[in-house]
Amino acid sequence: MDWKEVLRRRLAAPDTGPQKKKNEQELKEEEMDLFTKYYSEWKGGRKNTNEFYKTIPRFYYRLPAEDEVLLQKLREESRAVFLQRKSRELLDNEELQNLWFLLDKHQTPPMIGEEAMINYENFLKVGEKAGPKCKQFFTAKVFAKLLHTDSYGRISIMQFFNYVMRKVMILSWNLLELRFSTVNLGSLL
Repeated sequence: MDWKEVLRRRLAAPDTGPQKKKNEQELKEEEMDLFTKYYSEWKGGRKNTNEFYKTIPRFYYRLPAEDEVLLQKLREESRAVFLQRKSRELLDNEELQNLWFLLDKHQTPPMIGEEAMINYENFLKVGEKAGPKCKQFFTAKVFAKLLHTDSYGRISIMQFFNYVMRKVMILSWNLLELRFSTVNLGSLL
């Protein structure tokens, strides 16, 4: 049979509404079946090729329901321990005063007006003496952020101390917000 004749007969045949819809519905179902078949074969084949994906840790856990009392208590206790640990990592007033005295002691001459400056070597020395809580502030990245147009390659002690104070303030506000957040999703709403 010639293809041209088949196409002519098909085009010459009158369209019947319900039968055409049925054919379209059957075509869609057949297409969906083929898609799911090929997709599952493709996905199944890729899963076996790479073992790395089996070791990806789970990063989302659903919130416990109201009737799961033990899980709720565990969540509350772990949240309290987390907040205590984060609170201990914050600098208190005594540590901030100690940091200010160390910075003032290790300032690098000459002064610009009345503003004390510090170079990178002394910056690192202060970082070693300040203790482990202050270590996060004594990085090359922080120094480079605060370094502007000093011809000796120094930063202002006051600007650095204000930077540390702002960071401590932001972290303390975040912890305070987490304490008041009942759902522990990071906001009070």
